[in-house]
This record gives sequence, structure tokens and C-alpha cells, in this order.
Amino acid sequence: MTTNLIYARINTSMGSMEVELFPAGAPQTVANFVNLSKSGFYDNLVWHRIVPGFVIQTGDPLTRNGGGNRLQWGTGGSNKTVPLETNASLHNYVCYLGMARSSSPNSGTSQFYINLNNNTSLDGNYTVFGRVLSGMDVAVKIAGVPTYTDQSGNYYQQPVSPVYMTSVTILSGGP
Repeated sequence: MTTNLIYARINTSMGSMEVELFPAGAPQTVANFVNLSKSGFYDNLVWHRIVPGFVIQTGDPLTRNGGGNRLQWGTGGSNKTVPLETNASLHNYVCYLGMARSSSPNSGTSQFYINLNNNTSLDGNYTVFGRVLSGMDVAVKIAGVPTYTDQSGNYYQQPVSPVYMTSVTILSGGP
């Protein structure tokens, strides 16, 4: 493995994805993701935001084991924030991972998303820190699960039946 590349396996209840992380382009974000992964922080969290043709998102500890108050899903994070790290060579292309955040640019913690489409309108506003090398079919499968809507047809983006990120394993070499 070269010193510029780190690989991880994102295990889900629907299959696994092999990802390449970009420590040269987003060093603090990658270090945070690796530390959270090694600590077990990501174990059994729900893919709480599912927007077909856009992104799937996970990393909120309030979703652990599918519990908690669904109205709060998407509002939690780790106790460490990372700054916005933009890199002109990294874009929100299909298969790429980005760090979710609140309205403050420097508020990323643990939530991340996988782009299901080229979402370059997000470039410069969200840290891109990796890409799916294999298993993108799993992300597409997750994007296809039924989600909640209200009586007016408003889309809530949460899965009716939780889909889990069961764990993230940092690999010592390539996938």
C-alpha cells in the first residue's frame, strides 16, 4: 500500500462496498473517519437519508440499531468536528464519498454520504474524502428501498425498514 492511499470496507445489511480514502486531499476528514471506524463508532448505524438519484447517508449515532426517535435521525454526530477540506481535484461525482455537515462549513463530524449521481453543485461546500471502488451496486440497492412519505406525498428520506451499516473495516492494503 502506498502512503497516499487507505482502503476500507463498508459492511451493510445489503452487502459490502470497498472504498479508497484520500488522505492527501482531506487529511483531517480521513483521519477522523479512520479513527471512528477503528473505535466501532459506525457499527449498526442506519442509512437514515435515502434520496434516489442523489445520495445515501449514514453516520448518525442516534440511529444505532434502528432505535431512538426517528424525528432526530440525521441530527447526531461524534464529539469531534473536522473543518471543510476542499481540493480542486476532488469532486462529488457518482461513487464518491462526502462528509455531511450542518449549515456551518466546519461542522462535519461522523455523517457521510455516497453520491449516486454527479452532484458537482456540492463541490466546494462539502469535503470529498473517498470513492467506492467496488460494491456500488450495494449503494444503488440501498437507494431503492421504500422510504416514508406523509399523506400529502412529501418524501421523508428515511427507510421504512432500517438498512444498516453494520461496520467499517480499515484495510491494511488494497481491496
